[in-house]
Parts: sequence; structure tokens; C-alpha cells
Amino acid sequence: MNNDPGSPAIGILMLDTRFPRIPGDIGNPATFPFPVRYHRVPKASAERVVRQGARELLPAFVEGARALERDGVLAITTSCGFLARLQRELASAVTVPVFTSSLMLIPLVSRMLAPDKVVGILTIDSDSLTEKVLAAAGVSAGMPVVVAGLETEEEFHRAILEDRPAFDVDRSRAEHVRVASRLVADHPNAGAVVLECTNMPPYRADIQRVTGLPVFDIVHLVTLVHQALLP
Repeated sequence: MNNDPGSPAIGILMLDTRFPRIPGDIGNPATFPFPVRYHRVPKASAERVVRQGARELLPAFVEGARALERDGVLAITTSCGFLARLQRELASAVTVPVFTSSLMLIPLVSRMLAPDKVVGILTIDSDSLTEKVLAAAGVSAGMPVVVAGLETEEEFHRAILEDRPAFDVDRSRAEHVRVASRLVADHPNAGAVVLECTNMPPYRADIQRVTGLPVFDIVHLVTLVHQALLP
């Protein structure tokens, strides 16, 4: 194991996108207080991964994971929560740990809560977040979860899925606040929120503020794994 704290321990398989990666986004290296290594997967657009699935892109993601492993990373994640679909295949393709999605936090978060509480999931597209995607992340069919999606909004959803070169951060923040507020209004028994999308962590504090709930995301998971890998 490479225990050099100056060498990137976490490798990140990136979608092939151009939208801005603001601080807090997994694609912005300043998000983390430690170095990470990126590998862009050609032709892996957000639209193809979120809405169309990613099966035809599996060879490219496997190649990327193996390249990161050769570069010396100690664990691998991705820049899209919907890549949970490829969790088993990617974990089988390399010898280092793979955690494709923040959705893998849901079983842990669910067990933290009282039996009458549910886990709220905030996702970029609730129509695409099927039981099959959740199952691939380890979320069993009987696990109490509720979902709210940003597909009801315009700025953030379109910026990511249409891969726009610019977007309005303040409008995106307002959209996250609006959808998170609706989630807890519709489901007052929500005990925590998990952010599916790796582009949502910049708005975590706003979501915490309006919901009053613990909010978990991919940055937390990357940090946890990093601390497990290095002294």
C-alpha cells in the first residue's frame, strides 16, 4: 500500500463534461484538503449515464479504473451517483476498493435513524432513480426512503444534463432549497438527507439550513475513505 500522504490516494472517474465545477463539486480539486487524481472517461455524458444507463460505457469505465490503479491510487470513486449501476463490475475489475456513489451511504444512514424515520434522497432526476439503481448501491427494497428530484427545476438540471458551459449558481442554490423544502414538507418523517448527485455538495449547507436535518454526500464518503487509507 502506498502510504505517501502527498500522493493521491483517491482516484475519481470523471464524466466527459464541460459544465463548471464550482468549489464543493467533486470535479473541483479545491473541494478536498488532500490531492485526488482524475481520469476522464470519453463520451460519458451526464445524459447518457443518468437517463440512458451506462452499460455500453462499461469497457471505458473499466479501462479508466485500471488506469487509476496503475497510477497508484488506493481507492476509486466516480463523478455521478448513477454510476452505482456499475458498482459490481468496477469493483471486480480492480484490486483496490471502489465506491461509485453516495447512494451507498443510504443503508448506513437508514440504520442511524429511528424505525419511524425515512431517508430522503435528493437527486438530479427522480424518474431515472429506479429501484434497480438503488439496489446496485446496496439499498434493499424494504429500506424506507423517499425521493425528490431537481427535474422539476430548470437551471441546475439543464446545466448538468445538457452540459452547458455556464450556469447561475444562485438560481441553482434556490432550486435546491425549494426541492429540499418540498421533500421535508411532503415527508415530515424524514430523518436525514442523502445527496445522490456529486454536483450537489456546494449546496449542502443551504439544504441543512432549510431542512434542519443531517445531510450526507459524496464529499463525506470520499473523505471517510481517504482517512481509512492513510495515517
